[in-house]
Amino acid sequence: MYAFELEKPATVAEAVKALAQEDAQALGGGQTLIPSMKQRLAAPAVLVSLNGIKEMIGVRKDGGDLVIGGATPHAVVAKEAGAYPALAGLAGNIGDPAVRNRGTIGGSLANNDPSACYPSAVLASGATVVTNNRQIAADDFFEGLFTTALEPGEIITEVRFPIPQKASYQKFLQPASRFALTAVFVAKTGGGVRVAVTGASEDGVFRWADAEAALSANFAADAVSGLSVDPEGMIGDMHGTKAYRANLVKVLTGRAVSAA
Repeated sequence: MYAFELEKPATVAEAVKALAQEDAQALGGGQTLIPSMKQRLAAPAVLVSLNGIKEMIGVRKDGGDLVIGGATPHAVVAKEAGAYPALAGLAGNIGDPAVRNRGTIGGSLANNDPSACYPSAVLASGATVVTNNRQIAADDFFEGLFTTALEPGEIITEVRFPIPQKASYQKFLQPASRFALTAVFVAKTGGGVRVAVTGASEDGVFRWADAEAALSANFAADAVSGLSVDPEGMIGDMHGTKAYRANLVKVLTGRAVSAA
């Protein structure tokens, strides 16, 4: 690991100022960044820790929304997001206890790993990602593998989740990493149904439009029985072929509807 400076701001304003330094990078839970630095795949000169910013930590209900601070650990979301059970369940099944107590929702979303859990919840819920200078709709936030709409130095301060009428997250995990081999988040609201898939596509998290249309017309597991997902563009590796993941998307969507 290369030498670096560590700064621990107490406010969002201080963090923004610190990130304006040359070659500075935000540090959330460090579950991806620290291993990357150890392997010398990343070498920021300054790490700006967001973990001490109290205004970015916590879970609260605000009208029909569940609002989660960007520096809130997964374990806290699992414990305090009871108003949105599917989201609490998702958080409680991320990684292992060490990961859940260190990793943060903001860090996960900013990293946008193609197999991470939170991106599917944000996209399926139609959530809003709030930063230090703007609000970004879920459909505009994710831009591909490890890529988001965040600008350099921009910090996720909170995420606002509209609480749906019904929802479920179904995850087929890779046992060693506990990342999603494929996972589906289904959320039903008065405006229809949103279905988001993670772990399956070479382009990262995505919405399955055909399933959304079918389930908006008939919210039942058999509504997707006649649908199929094109294997082209799916991830194919030692853990599963493209066709295998494409079939998992359909199977897990049915399970999510039944569970919801």
